[in-house]
Amino acid sequence: MNDRDTQVAQPQDTEADCGREGQKFVGKPVRRVEDARLLTGLGRYVDDVPAGHALQMALVRSDQPHARIVDIHTAVAKTMPGVVGVYVWSDLAHLVKPAIATSRMSGYQPTPIHALANGVVHFVGEPVVAIVARSRYEAEDAVDGIEIIYDPLPVATNPEAAVEPGAPILHEGFESNVLVERAFVRGEVDAAFANAALVVSGKFRFHRKTSAAMEPRCYFADIDPGRDSLTLYTSSQVPGIVRDALADLLNMPGNQLTVIAPDVGGGFGGKTSVYQEEMLVCTLARKLGRAVKWTGDRLEDLLSTSQAFDERVAADLALDEEGRIVGLRANVIGDVGAYSIYPWTAGIEPVQVISFLPGPYQVPAYHGHVRGVTTPKSPTGPYRGVGRPTSTFVMERLMDMAAGRLGMDPADIRQRNLVQPDQFPYKTAVGIVWDQSAFTEGLHAAKERFGYTQARVEQEQARAEGRWIGIGIACYAELSGIGSRISASPGMPINTGTDTCVIQLDSTGAIRASFGCASHGQGHETTLAQVLADELGARLEDLRVVTGNSAAVPHSTGSYASRTAVISSGAGILAARELRQRMQRVAAFLLSVTVDDLEIVDSNIRVRLGDGKLSFGELARALYSQMGRVPPDVREEMCVSRVYDPVVGTTSSATHLVQVEVDPQTYAVHIQKYVIAEDCGRIINPLIVTGQTRGALAQGVGAALLEEVVYDADGQLLTASLVDYLLPSAPEVPALDMVHLKAEAPNTLGGFRGMGEGGTIGSPAAIANAVADALSSFGVEISELPVTPERLFRLIHQSKLDSTEE
Repeated sequence: MNDRDTQVAQPQDTEADCGREGQKFVGKPVRRVEDARLLTGLGRYVDDVPAGHALQMALVRSDQPHARIVDIHTAVAKTMPGVVGVYVWSDLAHLVKPAIATSRMSGYQPTPIHALANGVVHFVGEPVVAIVARSRYEAEDAVDGIEIIYDPLPVATNPEAAVEPGAPILHEGFESNVLVERAFVRGEVDAAFANAALVVSGKFRFHRKTSAAMEPRCYFADIDPGRDSLTLYTSSQVPGIVRDALADLLNMPGNQLTVIAPDVGGGFGGKTSVYQEEMLVCTLARKLGRAVKWTGDRLEDLLSTSQAFDERVAADLALDEEGRIVGLRANVIGDVGAYSIYPWTAGIEPVQVISFLPGPYQVPAYHGHVRGVTTPKSPTGPYRGVGRPTSTFVMERLMDMAAGRLGMDPADIRQRNLVQPDQFPYKTAVGIVWDQSAFTEGLHAAKERFGYTQARVEQEQARAEGRWIGIGIACYAELSGIGSRISASPGMPINTGTDTCVIQLDSTGAIRASFGCASHGQGHETTLAQVLADELGARLEDLRVVTGNSAAVPHSTGSYASRTAVISSGAGILAARELRQRMQRVAAFLLSVTVDDLEIVDSNIRVRLGDGKLSFGELARALYSQMGRVPPDVREEMCVSRVYDPVVGTTSSATHLVQVEVDPQTYAVHIQKYVIAEDCGRIINPLIVTGQTRGALAQGVGAALLEEVVYDADGQLLTASLVDYLLPSAPEVPALDMVHLKAEAPNTLGGFRGMGEGGTIGSPAAIANAVADALSSFGVEISELPVTPERLFRLIHQSKLDSTEE
């Protein structure tokens, strides 16, 4: 894997940088401090937390997609060895409220999520009965002792059928199966299409997938009955959201409930929601006065962890005779599954599809309409990229289709329509504002690194030899580090636009910085320490970064939506600058100089033009331990708390270029070459940026070629194991050649942008375009992902049949 920089924009000195001569850590490939424990098996995941005293929970899940619960026979299970208790919803209804994701969106229908099914089940895998036993083996054995009598109810598993009049209603009392509906309109769309020189149209489908994190969900509620306090260890990306939600649902004061996310083995969005199992272990721990633990297995993960995508999009793109976009319209039906997931709502995925559909292009007229439709399947929720993999797939396919009809090179039509450097800040058709980002520069850099012109020549030579070679391009833009203005607009019951940093110099001279974010593999302990070290003039080894603990800061949510590099770093910068100033003021008194005479280098505060010097440890001892050395009027509090809100956030962007070859015998797609030119602003750690992008690319390859959650027409899951649900392995993930475009974000502290999702956003579209290009001689268009060998076989053979009939 290559990783080379092609453009380096040097950051401007900030006030905190002035006069500092020590080592700078931001921008350096510092090795991850987490890896020493993670690679040697010393990581501490939820299942590693000592829990020998805990009771174990097992769940009886619905095997019906939609049914009324007539009766539940629990007598046999209650008498089985080791069983402490068997519980249905009526046993717990007075102890825990249902979770309800609220929204201000017009016509939105919230769906209460109960800890156990309340009279009706709505998807296969929904928890119905909780069993608590002395061991997991005994709890699992008791599952077979439960008999549930169901009265099946009618189902509509196809969301297009579910919106039709007369379709079975999944949630009793609802007006329809549409949980959320929204539209964006800008400009004279009808006139744009009426006067267009060319209109290209397509019906696109991005099939359902799942996050498939290495670590399935796991929860351990440890209770201190003497204090009536509870600590929940959770494999979650959002411990702060979980704490706030459970405090409300359980009617507990927040100071009696702590939620800790220790090491987490991957999340990818699937661990950003509040789950029924979290509600259950906490409720049962309080009821029994004993610790309760649940560890999910892979079957449960595939059945019940929130899933992703499942969008159907009918879209039209209008262009003038020179290939410039004049109009865009789209109608989207999103299959959101059984519930409006807490706290994100059913709109989290489908609404963002139409929000980001115009992408990085100039679109003067736009009409996007979306409906989020409930069906008897596992709920959909956030997944890496949220909406943008689908919107990018649709828009980039339309761009390639238009280029083919106009006889233009796919790169040229994009260059003609991308927002140009002199047009920033650019307000899109839905009101999103792109700040200065390397849209056109990314396209140029990707083409140059790829050797695009020569690749096209070699492609023609290969085609002459009968090989199916294709080249695909995808450009995208995304908001990252989203602040309060945008995150507040849907009216969700949480604030996702800020983070808090509490930083302190302790009595030994060490620095501890606590954040509201949570790490599930991104390297936060390293990158946040790099930012703080530069601001404080400290050595990395003198810093400890704490994340994933709801008690560490007054308010937190977690890590998701490419936010940590922007928002958490921003909070850290503000807190570190204030702490630095306080330390300098005390040091200036002790060294008998002015603050302006001091500099901080390698955890030492020293006089610039003299011999005086204080280490952080010496300053701490003078302040905390050597009574009388620092008088009361000079003494400073060395604990600082700061909140950062970027208000609107910033823009990240990239261009993906890929070459594939399709095997004419097996119809397998082989990725031969892959280049990404990305702009994630000022880079904190290039090693981590590359690793994040490569991991996201692997997931994008899975979405494009392999991964698909399949339900039958009756709502039964057909991909309930990793035998049937196919994940990419090492041979399917290509070598990645990256170009870093280090254009500082103009509106964020530090100049950082988020980048954790980008590889997943651009790759499905680029691969789809490459496959379509490879099969262009057959007149095949790729409108459905994943593009499996079976789908390619059917497309090609249908094309041959059509040609024969003509």
